[in-house]
Amino acid sequence: MRKTLSLISKIHEKGNNFIISQLKANGTEELAPSHGDILVLLYKYKKLTMKDIADKIHRTKPTVTVLINKLEKLNYIKREKSPKDSRVTYIHLTAKGEEFKPVFENISKDLNNLLHKNLTHEEVITLEKILEKMQ
Repeated sequence: MRKTLSLISKIHEKGNNFIISQLKANGTEELAPSHGDILVLLYKYKKLTMKDIADKIHRTKPTVTVLINKLEKLNYIKREKSPKDSRVTYIHLTAKGEEFKPVFENISKDLNNLLHKNLTHEEVITLEKILEKMQ
């Protein structure tokens, strides 16, 4: 009996629980693990359209809209209409979103250390290659 998906699901659940506990410990329990994909993109690219975000995180536009609405309500991001095309809306970080970056990076680092603690460097590389291939 194959148990790959079950193992991946359990690891995902434990990872989310770790993130939630770390967010709470840092006083940012209003955020959810699902916001991380958007924040990491904005830390990297600074400004993206809703479509760009949806494409890059492989989520539907309605799902991304819900996540963006929550981040905007919490003042982590801001929407800005394109001066060249009013149909295009850009998403960028606010000062609060930028100030959260070190907390975000620490949680991410700690989670990766936890995930990789019993693996060699070579095993981590192999695992990531296999998971990318499966995806």
